[in-house]
Amino acid sequence: MSTPQSAPAAPDRRTLIADTAIDLVAGVGLRGLTHRAVDGAAALPPGSTSYYFRTRTALIGACYRRLAELDLEDLGEAPAPASDRDAVAAAIGALLHRWLTAGRARQLARFELSLEAARSPELGAALHQAGLGSRARAAAVLSALGAERPQESAELMVAWTDGLLYDRLAGALARSRPSPDPAELTATVRRMLDAALAGG
Repeated sequence: MSTPQSAPAAPDRRTLIADTAIDLVAGVGLRGLTHRAVDGAAALPPGSTSYYFRTRTALIGACYRRLAELDLEDLGEAPAPASDRDAVAAAIGALLHRWLTAGRARQLARFELSLEAARSPELGAALHQAGLGSRARAAAVLSALGAERPQESAELMVAWTDGLLYDRLAGALARSRPSPDPAELTATVRRMLDAALAGG
């Protein structure tokens, strides 16, 4: 007789608020991000969001931190850095496919929140901190592939990845493009890896 599996633990309230805020930004933009709107969307008592995040700036900072946490969770599920470019390209291609499909809303929110940080110096530090983890992971991958200057190559890879995601999700041709194709994404990643590693 099989043992019943326990239900996954509910997120803590701060995480629930951050996740709900991210979904709101993805759906209606920053204009819809208010403490009251988050309370309503998360089915929390009025005043809950402002209790944990007193200002809108604090709430946006929580979104940055949560987005970084989720991205690192995704990166952590990918295979460890390998010296085989084809294997790395396949892993990154699969990750991009996930971010363009199941993770689409999260990426849209990330772009919108990043633009807000560019207009608001007080948010810049939170965004900078949130972006360090993905760059460290990219540097580790590129170092395993033999990059002489992995940190520089990682900056290039992250910039390229952000550009591809933006183009596919919000660029001028985003609505007319076919559905994301893992094989095409893998081939594109392989070309980018070759270019990044050619420069050292």
